[in-house]
Amino acid sequence: QVQLVESGGGLVQAGGSLRLSCAASISISTINVMGWYRQAPGKQRELVALWTRGGRTIYVDSVKGRFTSSTDSPKDTMYLQMNSLKPEDTAVYYCYANLLSKDYWGKGTLVTVSS
Repeated sequence: QVQLVESGGGLVQAGGSLRLSCAASISISTINVMGWYRQAPGKQRELVALWTRGGRTIYVDSVKGRFTSSTDSPKDTMYLQMNSLKPEDTAVYYCYANLLSKDYWGKGTLVTVSS
């Protein structure tokens, strides 16, 4: 079992920045796939960033150049640095991990970007 706990969401003005954190209950050095998804009101959940061990992090086109995902192994934490935020980035952001072919999700953290 893997528990993922997101934090760092909140209300920010357009153009501002936020950093989301995802704390894992196990060593992330054992996890090969982690990522961030988001779900805006009335929309389907979509991939924001996906990190695979030994590979590059991929980003959805709408956040390229603005969002950066990173991991801190000693802290077993993954981050999502979000810059130049836009109102259309408003969503609940979810942390995701895949371990031994099983998907795990956090409960999400709300990001609201005002215009």
